[in-house]
Amino acid sequence: MYVACSTLCFSKYPLDEALRTIAELEFNKFDVAIHEHGTHLKPSEVVKDVHAAAATLRSGSGLTPAAFSVEIEADDETEFDRQFQAICHLARLTRVPLVTLTAAPTGTPLDQEVQRLTRLLRIAEKDGILLTVATVSGTLTEDPNTAVLLCQRVPGLGLTLDPSHYIAGANHVRNFDSVYPYVRHVHLRDTGRGPNQFQVSVGQGEIEYGRVIAQLSRFQYNRLLTVDIRDSIEARQPREPEVRKLKYLLESLV
Repeated sequence: MYVACSTLCFSKYPLDEALRTIAELEFNKFDVAIHEHGTHLKPSEVVKDVHAAAATLRSGSGLTPAAFSVEIEADDETEFDRQFQAICHLARLTRVPLVTLTAAPTGTPLDQEVQRLTRLLRIAEKDGILLTVATVSGTLTEDPNTAVLLCQRVPGLGLTLDPSHYIAGANHVRNFDSVYPYVRHVHLRDTGRGPNQFQVSVGQGEIEYGRVIAQLSRFQYNRLLTVDIRDSIEARQPREPEVRKLKYLLESLV
């Protein structure tokens, strides 16, 4: 397993400065957040000029982009697919093997989501990209059994495990072992079980990093563990010390 850093850790910085900070923290790989409402790359920008986006990610930071975490806001299916196809092409150009999307909101008919993800998986596979959906509160994957069912109904689909959403989510899921055979990517931060404790200081929460890694190892997981400590305008403390602390903790466990 390898430890990477999400650009969301430093979303208050311009992308070039965020990448310099990640490099200074001695990461080798990074997970690129391509969010329409984010401060770095946006899907609507990628679709306009894929090669310019690739040049941005091949900056002089010396880092290797290793995964994309994508949030597309296009309501129209044709435009959504166009932006997603451009992102998959960007992934191929930058040798990124994996793209993570968010599943449909809770309450969406399962068959409808199976059809959508099957369509998107076919687009990703044309560029040789692995597609995953993140385990996120408020979406179909907030229930581990439904997350597994999606992967079974859409062969080739994987999961990006974000245990914080199970522990601090509305359902307070305590056991999500069933998802591990389908995990192809991981996002990590520390989190508590109480209100407003989605993200707490490293070591003060409920995430059992050793157990997560042991469970992944049972299924020969040899991919990334991404430090995903979210930056925000409201954050009073700099992110660097927390990111460094979680990086060293994860590296000591793998």
